[in-house]
Amino acid sequence: MVLIAQVVSAFLGFTAILFGAFGAHALKKSCSDDQLKSFETGVKYQMYHAIILLILAFNLNLTSSLEKYMIYCFSLGTFLFSFSIYALILSAVKGKKWRFLGPITPIGGLLLLVAWALLGYYFIKEFV
Repeated sequence: MVLIAQVVSAFLGFTAILFGAFGAHALKKSCSDDQLKSFETGVKYQMYHAIILLILAFNLNLTSSLEKYMIYCFSLGTFLFSFSIYALILSAVKGKKWRFLGPITPIGGLLLLVAWALLGYYFIKEFV
């Protein structure tokens, strides 16, 4: 499980840099300011969560169910949140906005909230 978390973290970090550069350069001329801000939000959240996954992978055993659910929620939540934003913006730029992805973003956000709540619970459980 540790290796999976490390690989996911590396993938998310790599693609956050890739999409950040893409958004800053390639999308600058074809997106509105609001679209660029949304794209940037996706990149920021992706990088933040790549970092937390890396920290957790190196500091926890990731053997308990709680730790595994935390990693799953961080990973899936980040993917759903950020990548749905990217797809919404890119599809809008192409003139065919994929509206069906709209509900996916808050589901990803909810999974991220659950992951952070599980992390808080983990700390309380371990240290109280």
